[in-house]
Amino acid sequence: MVERDRVVIRFAGDSGDGMQLTGDRFTSETAAFGNDLSTLPNFPAEIRAPAGTLPGVSSFQLHFANYDILTPGDRPDVLVAMNPAALKANIGDLPAGGILIVNTDEFTKRNLTKVGYEANPLEDGSLERYAVYPVAMATLTRGALEDTGLSKKDAERAKNMFALGLLSWMYNRPHEGTERFLREKFARRPDLAEANILAFRAGHAYGETTESFAVTYEVAPAKLDVGTYRQITGNTALAYGIVTAGQVTGLPVFLGSYPITPASDILHELSKHKAFGVTTFQAEDEIAGVGAALGAAFGGALGVTTTSGPGISLKSETIGLAVALELPLLVVDVQRGGPSTGLPTKTEQADLLQALHGRNGEAPLPVIAPRSPGDCFDAVLEAVRMAVTYRTPVILLSDGSLANGSEPWKVPDAATLPTFDPGFATAPNAPDGSGEFWPYLRDADTLARPWAVPGTAGLEHRIGGLEKADGRGGISYDPDNHDRMVRLRAAKIDGITVPDIEVDDPDGDAELLVLGWGSTYGPIGAGARRVRALGRKVAQAHLRHLNPLPANLGEVLARYRTVVVPEMNLGQLATVLRARYLVDVKSYTKVAGLPFRAEELQDLFLDYLNGVRA
Repeated sequence: MVERDRVVIRFAGDSGDGMQLTGDRFTSETAAFGNDLSTLPNFPAEIRAPAGTLPGVSSFQLHFANYDILTPGDRPDVLVAMNPAALKANIGDLPAGGILIVNTDEFTKRNLTKVGYEANPLEDGSLERYAVYPVAMATLTRGALEDTGLSKKDAERAKNMFALGLLSWMYNRPHEGTERFLREKFARRPDLAEANILAFRAGHAYGETTESFAVTYEVAPAKLDVGTYRQITGNTALAYGIVTAGQVTGLPVFLGSYPITPASDILHELSKHKAFGVTTFQAEDEIAGVGAALGAAFGGALGVTTTSGPGISLKSETIGLAVALELPLLVVDVQRGGPSTGLPTKTEQADLLQALHGRNGEAPLPVIAPRSPGDCFDAVLEAVRMAVTYRTPVILLSDGSLANGSEPWKVPDAATLPTFDPGFATAPNAPDGSGEFWPYLRDADTLARPWAVPGTAGLEHRIGGLEKADGRGGISYDPDNHDRMVRLRAAKIDGITVPDIEVDDPDGDAELLVLGWGSTYGPIGAGARRVRALGRKVAQAHLRHLNPLPANLGEVLARYRTVVVPEMNLGQLATVLRARYLVDVKSYTKVAGLPFRAEELQDLFLDYLNGVRA
């Protein structure tokens, strides 16, 4: 047995081969074992691309270690290729000496020709740089299931479980959870459950008995803080955060949503939690979803709507209405590649300027971005704090890599979670002693207006999209009043309390600061670790609050000779920072639908430190 401190495994195959399920099960067992981990699912947007083609390749990458890690890994140490298309699409990422496990049954002349191979790469010497393990997975799976009575086609579908069993043997992963999962998944078809379990066991046994695999590997559990952990994706963490927000505010939760990749899983998860006062409404379109959520907010609920970039475009008018009404509303944007339909299953950070400015008129609102899958939970609570306290819609910017990626998450103690009192209006508040209710009379500290639940005696009022009279709330076309209301709404957002940005600068004398936001946190952190391991100095800071920005950000930017901002867009945060602080930040961009790699950011940082870039 060989001990390793970290391993990156990538499962790749046709989109019908079950690679996402295989990767997820390996991840679950790895989480149960106690390793730190990070994952990167990567799948096509088409429901079913042509079988055996490059556009139809689906992959799942898992990085697990005996220490704290930040990314799903740059390149796999082990590539499992279920067909020629998977091999061709992924072999360029496998370093020399890497382990390549290939399902030889799919390497037929027809399948090779389909992806442009003129000769079989398993036979022409082109793979001699790698440790290649050819395995006839389909044949071996059919043999293991020969006595089950399943058809040849149904038996072959279990070959992904054979691959999972083999890799579980190689890396000493637990298997009880997978067998339990399969029995639950196929509870209505016990024959399929047992067939998949047999295939899984056959893969495990193949590893034990064949002479092809000389060694097994062990990655010890990571030393994590004491607590209860579970594997969690960003979308699940967002859903749990929304449920929790309802509990800590005492508000019923209403989700108005229209299914859209990659945000749909939030709707799916929240629909399971009616017992916690959560109502989910799958609307006929994006506009109806946000309209229903805003109506729920007017009625005294925590209104939530979830979507991706195209949905934000459609919701923009209603979000602007929420700004004018000054009602709490949580808008979750799980960003994906654009514009238009773009790359529905790929990640991007290109909605920042839309979130900040994508409404008519002067319509400012808070914008917040989580940095990791687990951090999505805390980001929701922070967004709801701002929404409820300041009576404003808040946009939370997640993205595809956070939504579908997973990591160990320490389940918080419910008793330690902050509570936010919605502070509903309960009595007339007119300062002139008339006994009237003024819906736009503001709190002196927060500039928030009162939130009155419709039907509360004595608090009858009307609201709408037309400009309001300051205080009384009636319709007003007075120029001076409009100027005052526009400035009050802006001042309310500018006055929201957000924490100062913290800088990770171990020696305090770095000349290069790398500033990120959202899901770039992991790659930036991993790149900075590599640079520091080389004896060079680099500072790192990360923005959670994108509007309003931290009060000390200008001072932090001025402290460093060079400031680099890596983003998965064409420089949107860099544009904001240059305009706001007049600092010549250096923009490094990527819009490939994939997250940054630690190695590319390491090279970028070294280029600036060595004067290659200026």
